[in-house]
Amino acid sequence: MFDKIPARALSDTVAQQLLKQIDKGTFARGARLPTEAVLAQQFGVSRTVIREALSRLKNEGVVEPRQGSGVFVAGHGAIRPLRIDYAQAVEPGSVVQILALRRAIEAEVASEAAMRRSDAEMAAIDAALARIERAVGNGEDGVAEDVAFHRAIAAATGNPYFLKTLTFLNQYLEAGTVVTRRNEALREDFSRQVREEHAAIAAAIRAGDPMAARNAAQTHLYNAARRLAEAGIV
Repeated sequence: MFDKIPARALSDTVAQQLLKQIDKGTFARGARLPTEAVLAQQFGVSRTVIREALSRLKNEGVVEPRQGSGVFVAGHGAIRPLRIDYAQAVEPGSVVQILALRRAIEAEVASEAAMRRSDAEMAAIDAALARIERAVGNGEDGVAEDVAFHRAIAAATGNPYFLKTLTFLNQYLEAGTVVTRRNEALREDFSRQVREEHAAIAAAIRAGDPMAARNAAQTHLYNAARRLAEAGIV
């Protein structure tokens, strides 16, 4: 029923596989899950890993333990949190898919920022952009600074849900940015293009031009995928 996974795998992997089986209807609402011992044998991991995975699903309202009876699939419809597998997120193909996700979200974020940003928020965007330049100039990869730049733009929208979404995505954005930035550092023309694209986004927001900001953000992320392809990474 389940795919065997290495003993060192994180409990999140087990939780995801269990959730997949629950979503497929293998375990219906109100059904009892196999015991920890049985699950540990099927997954090929320790009972501690199983226990941690079940604890995660319990905290998310997916399963509920019953004293002396075992663990059961919740009988009510739970609100499921968004999950992205970190190990998959750093694979080349997934990096391109995450770039597409970023493009859809951040194009609108840039547009909203251009319409709503305050002078203080524009100053924060400019400061974040300058920190990228300093980091790269010091020989650093600029990953954290790059993510902070995009978060500053999201903060300038005044929409907390944009910022919350990007906060959740940060760990995966950083994973993808590591791949793209290492790729871009290999070629001076790539590095120059990234600087120009970031500057174009900031300039459009500064000018209060939502269409130009949206287009600049889309162009930046389309080009990030193109640069990966040109370098043979994807």
